[in-house]
Amino acid sequence: MPTIKSSAELRNNYNEISSFCHTYTEPVFITKNGKGDLAVMSIEAYEEMTGRFELYGLIKEGLDDVSTGNTRPFSEAISSIREKRKR
Repeated sequence: MPTIKSSAELRNNYNEISSFCHTYTEPVFITKNGKGDLAVMSIEAYEEMTGRFELYGLIKEGLDDVSTGNTRPFSEAISSIREKRKR
């Protein structure tokens, strides 16, 4: 169940909302005039989320390479890496 607070609650109870965000790795949704306006989360939760998105993007890129045949044998890839390390 999402946590929803009004902008007035954010203004009046900042420390409480901040503590909640640091305790739970989920956003607090802030409303303005009864409508959704912001999602607030700790920096740690934000960095974890964006890290996951970056990882998912890299995995998708790899899967796209496999589906288009943009691959090479493992032994060739290792040889290439070893050659680059020698330079």
